[in-house]
Amino acid sequence: MVKLFAAQVNRLPDCPELGAALEYLCRESNKLYNGTVYLARQLYFKANKFSNGRWLSTQMKRNPHLKALYTSAAQQTCISVGEAFKSFKELLKLWRKGELPEKPKPPNYRTSDGLFQISYPKRWLRLLDNGQVRVPMGKSCKVWFDLPEIFIPFPTNLDWDTVRELQIVPRAGYFDAVWISKEQPSVPAPLNPDRTLALDPGLDNWLTCIDSQGDRFIIDGKHLKAMNQWYNKQVANIKSGKGPGFWCNLLDRITGKRNRQMRDAVNKAAKMVVDYQDPSQCSAHSRRLGGW
Repeated sequence: MVKLFAAQVNRLPDCPELGAALEYLCRESNKLYNGTVYLARQLYFKANKFSNGRWLSTQMKRNPHLKALYTSAAQQTCISVGEAFKSFKELLKLWRKGELPEKPKPPNYRTSDGLFQISYPKRWLRLLDNGQVRVPMGKSCKVWFDLPEIFIPFPTNLDWDTVRELQIVPRAGYFDAVWISKEQPSVPAPLNPDRTLALDPGLDNWLTCIDSQGDRFIIDGKHLKAMNQWYNKQVANIKSGKGPGFWCNLLDRITGKRNRQMRDAVNKAAKMVVDYQDPSQCSAHSRRLGGW
């Protein structure tokens, strides 16, 4: 039976002390990921063997970057490398059967000075009576930042019994808390094969939609296009005269804002298409929907 999981993203509060601690942990997680990838790649290239996440976390137990993280979070980073090589192994099987046109490449390293997510299985989290979730940070945060634990508000629309994992994911200048929860299989909705909806994506007309009954509507993309052009212009002005790898806090802020705008537009457009059920509510002429 296929297991279904849902992910809900909540932005963490902008706190300088919390941000500095999370940035340190995510940077250590990134270094641990690269070290684990090195070990797994050497095992594959020299012995032609594949390693799993549990074995990798055992071999990396003396690594200083692993010790900087909470134990379970560090193990999850190593397990993610094992999962990547497991997927690589399955792709190799498909390639040898002739089901893939090109030979897959083994998982590669991440950017050396980048950030990587940290994950906490539910067993290491604790829901308090005030609706806050206690998240352990490890000994290094206690020593360096005087922050042995943090408290994250638990979303009121989720059931604690269904939660399986918490991921703290670095974004452009902020951090997201991603709640992974178990989801019940959805009941398939009855479909009418005589009713279909055709979608034609574009730029100025982001989505041109027409159904089999002749009713149609258009999702306007000009406003979204203008926002993206303004973002590119801002980035070009800020980076003018700087090196190719230049980045700053201002770029972090405007990139985060632009990403949220794009995500919001995609979600709204998807909802419009999914909720399109009664064509009688649409006029016989084209309808433009927009205004993000």
